[in-house]
Amino acid sequence: MVDFAAIQAAHARIQPHIHLTPVLTSERLNATSGARLFFKAENFQKVGAFKARGATNAVLALSAEVAARGVATHSSGNHAAALARAARLRGIPAHIVMPSNSSAVKVRAVEGYGGRIVFCAPNQAAREAACAQVIAETGASLVHPYEDERVIAGQGTATVELLAQVPDLDVVLCPVGGGGLLAGTALASRHLRPGLRVVAVEPAQAGDAAESFRRGERTPWAQNNTIADGLRTNIGTTNFAIMQRAVDDIVTVTEAAIIEAMRTIWQTLKIVIEPSAAVPYAALLESTSAFAGRRVGLILTGGNVDLDALPWSAPKSPA
Repeated sequence: MVDFAAIQAAHARIQPHIHLTPVLTSERLNATSGARLFFKAENFQKVGAFKARGATNAVLALSAEVAARGVATHSSGNHAAALARAARLRGIPAHIVMPSNSSAVKVRAVEGYGGRIVFCAPNQAAREAACAQVIAETGASLVHPYEDERVIAGQGTATVELLAQVPDLDVVLCPVGGGGLLAGTALASRHLRPGLRVVAVEPAQAGDAAESFRRGERTPWAQNNTIADGLRTNIGTTNFAIMQRAVDDIVTVTEAAIIEAMRTIWQTLKIVIEPSAAVPYAALLESTSAFAGRRVGLILTGGNVDLDALPWSAPKSPA
């Protein structure tokens, strides 16, 4: 299992290749929520998302012999772009399996970093099968988007930075899909601030992690239909085990709250975030009293948005 020493090593390894992202505040959002809010703006990270951390750590940790064969993954977008960029840093090929319904802006990002894309049907089984075939054909090493200890360690570096920037937080709100960021966040928090409350937030329409947490056993869903495309994956086995022992609670939020949260952050903080990044603030919109009077850290996971398909825009009329 990944530990805090691995997170520290990851931070040292990737620091020359990532941004130290800022923490943003807003008196207006504080007043609305009744809490003091601190937004870790990973939308300003390389590739526009926190995924640059884990992918970069995983690729830079490979031996020269293994790296020469290239890397492969399956991803709906941000991890795909992050892995393609990390591979380019090392001058090795990156083979990326993407669902056919991936956001156009994320497909363009992978292409821009030189990733070799293979499209598949938009479900977990198809992603895994296509990725296995690519690996068999190329000899590339799998860098899983969330069930890779090197990736988990890299994602944990965001919380290491957050707690250095704002050391007296009471709560951290972290979105959860596959759980790599949540696992890294929980491990870093438990080591640096044992009394810090770690709360995962998940779309109700992709609520497998919440159900798994309540049942005490991993319960994958066949379909995770949410506007938060980065959170459509089921919680990973390794990450679920970490979540069980190191996460205090998990809450779910509606699609309407995600859209309202996204729009509010655009309008108030004047920054671009994607739906997945809005999920933690959506929890505050729907459960304000649960965080009243607290100092709350929120991880804004990314800002890769198709500007021609914003969730509050009216559908285009047929030509």
